[in-house]
Amino acid sequence: MPAPDLRAPEAAPSRAGTPAMPTKLRPLAETPRPIDAGARIGHVHLKVADLDRALGFYTGVLGFELMQRYGQQAAFVSAGGYHHHIGLNTWESRGGQPPAAGTTGLYHVAIAYPTRAALADALQRLVSAGIGLDGASDHGVSEALYLRDPDGNGLELCWDRPEAQWPRNPDGTLAMKTEQLDLEALLAGAEAEGAR
Repeated sequence: MPAPDLRAPEAAPSRAGTPAMPTKLRPLAETPRPIDAGARIGHVHLKVADLDRALGFYTGVLGFELMQRYGQQAAFVSAGGYHHHIGLNTWESRGGQPPAAGTTGLYHVAIAYPTRAALADALQRLVSAGIGLDGASDHGVSEALYLRDPDGNGLELCWDRPEAQWPRNPDGTLAMKTEQLDLEALLAGAEAEGAR
């Protein structure tokens, strides 16, 4: 029996004569046996050198809620009452140093905010805490702030634009980009949205 065709259907032209957005993104390469479409990344567990310092950043600056703590060994934080989005532990790293440049490992963890205003709030929290950014980018599909936590773990704080606004190539594949994000416009837009 032949394998089913899992490619995105071709978009039908809209009434205005412009192509409608595809209902599913077309992958760059076919996967013979794709993962279930409902699979998701559940949580991330980070090795930290100092649990209290890490909690000061994740709860005190970013605003995650502490859900569970095991002494000086581990803590679990979340947004909105979930059991945990981020685990922090010192099991193999207490008093340790961040990995040296040029080594393998996790590049960054992306924390997705539900709205652009929520991302702007995250930026304001960082500014208020005196935490600098490594970068800020508009990727077309999302806007992102890049920084490091106190243990040197890379973080991306981002919000995704609605899928209908994602840039696409004529064949339906993504046309992501990396352009400088205007931080002043991000903050001003959030202030304007909050004033409504």
